[in-house]
Amino acid sequence: MATEVVLASRNDGKLAELQALFAPLGWKLRSIGEFCDDAAEETAPTFVENALLKARQAALVSGLPAIADDSGLEVTALDGAPGVRSARYAGDEASDADNNQKLLAALKRVPDDRRGARFVCVMVYLRQPEDATPVIAMGSWRGTILHNPRGAHGFGYDPLFFVPDLKCSAAELEAEVKNRVSHRGKAARHLYSMIHDAA
Repeated sequence: MATEVVLASRNDGKLAELQALFAPLGWKLRSIGEFCDDAAEETAPTFVENALLKARQAALVSGLPAIADDSGLEVTALDGAPGVRSARYAGDEASDADNNQKLLAALKRVPDDRRGARFVCVMVYLRQPEDATPVIAMGSWRGTILHNPRGAHGFGYDPLFFVPDLKCSAAELEAEVKNRVSHRGKAARHLYSMIHDAA
């Protein structure tokens, strides 16, 4: 019988992606949306702490083990901003377009050779809400920030994130390719390997 694990996300795409990855462990992932309408407040100053906040809430409301992730964009020329505030860079109610516009404005006079950036994802697994030894994995994805958006796939800063190895923006990648090379894909595979090795 499959072990049920709650994912601290309401994103169906993320649920399907992670379900496929963790299926070999005999897991059935369920969305936190099945258990509550409220999202955990991401008030912590680090990706790790925010991921733990979300996982604890998910485990608490569901009574199941939980997986959560927190991710963001760190731009070298902006001293790591927007960082943990990536989703709220242009304000608490900001849209992806608002955040992208603010990022472009902040980098307006920054030359190409100083537009380096990386996406970061921290993913955690808790066996129960007060788990004293959470499993924590991290993945990063390096690139540069474009002067104008490119591509129609993805979300967030994907249209501005240029991937030198693939010579395109993250928003120009098909989902299957992005899942393989992205920060979230790397973090998820790392988390899977740690849990698998400990099983």
